[in-house]
Amino acid sequence: MKKIVSLALLGATTSLMAMYAEHAYLYKDARIMGMGGANIAVGSYSTSVFSNPAGLATINKENGFVVDLLGIGVSLSEKTQEFMDDIDQASESDSEMAAILSKYSGEHFHIGVDNYTAISKNSDSFAWSIGLLAAADVNFMAHGHGSPMGELLETTSRAYGGLVLGVAKPYDTEIGRVDVGIGLKYISQKSYEGSLGITELVTEDDLTTKLQDRYEKTSTGIGLDLGATVHPFADSPLHPAFGLSVLNIGSMDMDDSYGGQPMTVNIGASITPEIPFFNKLIVAVDYVDLFNANQTRVYNYNAVGDTVSYTDYEESDMMKRLRFGAGLGLFDTSLASSMLNVGMYQGAYTAGINFELTIVKLNFATYEEQVGTGSVSIPDRRYMAQIGIGW
Repeated sequence: MKKIVSLALLGATTSLMAMYAEHAYLYKDARIMGMGGANIAVGSYSTSVFSNPAGLATINKENGFVVDLLGIGVSLSEKTQEFMDDIDQASESDSEMAAILSKYSGEHFHIGVDNYTAISKNSDSFAWSIGLLAAADVNFMAHGHGSPMGELLETTSRAYGGLVLGVAKPYDTEIGRVDVGIGLKYISQKSYEGSLGITELVTEDDLTTKLQDRYEKTSTGIGLDLGATVHPFADSPLHPAFGLSVLNIGSMDMDDSYGGQPMTVNIGASITPEIPFFNKLIVAVDYVDLFNANQTRVYNYNAVGDTVSYTDYEESDMMKRLRFGAGLGLFDTSLASSMLNVGMYQGAYTAGINFELTIVKLNFATYEEQVGTGSVSIPDRRYMAQIGIGW
């Protein structure tokens, strides 16, 4: 267990890994991921600043100040616990470690921990939000006997955090209400891109220190976000909305390190039809990274060494960019509220439930990250849980 904990303590969020590519992101909210990750034309949460800052204008005004305090989230890949148990039970021998790496060769594992604390308010004139992000997540892949890279454990990891600001203002126009938003992020991170061989994995030496000394990179970035949401046909019972956002203008100057945030253009649409017996229904669809800014990073692991070389390749998988979701509000009272979510994210189903009881918030979701690209399908089913205090 010590070996995996040492890796996990480094923290990491993936962006792109060999032929196993996850699109860049800073924060995934379980409430949104349960709905297939579709939020560009929906908003309603303080975390909408990560998809479209104009979404702050749809925060419920009746809630006054919206405080999300200690919103701690955890996410795990489906087989991560099994892999951790096998590593933990292995004796300190090269042969047993080689057998484990061969057993899981080519499989992708993810561990994530995050916290987003924010205060927001939607007034008659404008909406605003101030948040603090702290996150760490580890992504690793085993390569066993017969692998072109030999037997090793590859990791792309980072620990990061910073300040997130957002402001949105609604305007009444001839085509309906138009919400315009602007966001600003300052992010600092330590990233790790590298690999460890069998001998290094079985040794009792501190793996954290090894990875830090060999692969640690420190970087900071400032990103500007712009967004707009149009609400036409005010009298329609469907209440349609259309959203556009441009995120990470300037690419945040972190592209040379794992965890870089490219500038992306994203579009979305939603309807909120009026239905009987339930609090509300939301149906949304997004298409993110319209101009294929995310790239696939292919690493060169000829041997375990002190440096890692890589090449970034263009990647244009449409299914990885398409998101669809629906949320059904079961009830919403002054004491409690609940919503069921379903959706499709990168071609696979998502599901989740949100529950609030006075000041306690519980959110659960599952989604599948497609870390393959093109004709190489490598699904990574993940499970998320968040608990927080808010009002």
